[in-house]
Amino acid sequence: MLASLLGIGADKQRLPSADRALPGRDQPLPLGNVHLVHGRPLRAAFEGLSRVHLAMGCFWGAERLFWSVDGVETTAVGYAGGLTPNPTYREVCSGETGHTEAVLVVYDPGRVGFDALLRRFWEGHDPTQGMRQGNDRGTQYRSAIHCHTQAQYDVAIASRDAYQIRLTDAGRGAITTEILLPAPPFYYAEDEHQQYLARNPGGYCGLGGTGVSCAAGLGV
Repeated sequence: MLASLLGIGADKQRLPSADRALPGRDQPLPLGNVHLVHGRPLRAAFEGLSRVHLAMGCFWGAERLFWSVDGVETTAVGYAGGLTPNPTYREVCSGETGHTEAVLVVYDPGRVGFDALLRRFWEGHDPTQGMRQGNDRGTQYRSAIHCHTQAQYDVAIASRDAYQIRLTDAGRGAITTEILLPAPPFYYAEDEHQQYLARNPGGYCGLGGTGVSCAAGLGV
């Protein structure tokens, strides 16, 4: 990913303490607020819809995994789970913000179940790698599910436990995915990162699963 090209973040394996985190800024980064693929807003009230933040390593490929799902209203990439308000991409890649690269998924629960989104999440990356995903290394690549409701959290925990059984049977390690309720703030990334692989069809996509499937509904 671009972090490697910038030469930063490669050895950032530990989350920063509050006194070491970058200060950030009060104002959000500029946002065009139009999804390049379907034209719907990236930021809105989204009344009657549900939302979740999913982190699977590099957010470029992770966003593409969800924007075409039937029942997903919109997606956006951003930074979540850290200490620095409204960080830039370069700041996140420094390892001094504590954020992971996340995808905001806004969906209609009447059209697509949360368990179906989780199936894509678990199968789309390796959730056992800690502060990395493949060759992308650093705290910003850690796996995470940031929930907005208790129901989401309960399903996420149950799905993790069910998928862990399958991973263990396949000889894989322990899941390190960060599952949080309530969801920490989501800070929208710069416009150049939104729908990156639609803007750059030949661009880098770091997604790579374990090859271990999880059953539809995950048994929960």
